[in-house]
Amino acid sequence: MDYRKSEAPKSTQTQDRNLLDAPTNNIYEALAIIGKRADQIAADLKVELHDKLDEFATHNDSLEEIFENKEQIEVSRFYEALPKPYSMAIEEWKNGEIYFRKPEEKQD
Repeated sequence: MDYRKSEAPKSTQTQDRNLLDAPTNNIYEALAIIGKRADQIAADLKVELHDKLDEFATHNDSLEEIFENKEQIEVSRFYEALPKPYSMAIEEWKNGEIYFRKPEEKQD
């Protein structure tokens, strides 16, 4: 999924509890599902960021040659400006994009 095109708000917003717990009828279960998805998003973003920053890595043992790379700074700022993973997960939940199932229920 392309997280760069996320419509999630970049700042904290109050959510309607009734909208969040509508699919499960249990706010705690809904928050657990959203939290797990937020962890997945955060892990994906972390891997993506580290892959991009590895392109700029220099493997010198000398600490004297530290320099600033403008592209590296721009990449870091871009990822800092993205909405938080929890906001993205809530947006996906509200749009019905998160699949979940209860393991105790039989699938026919």
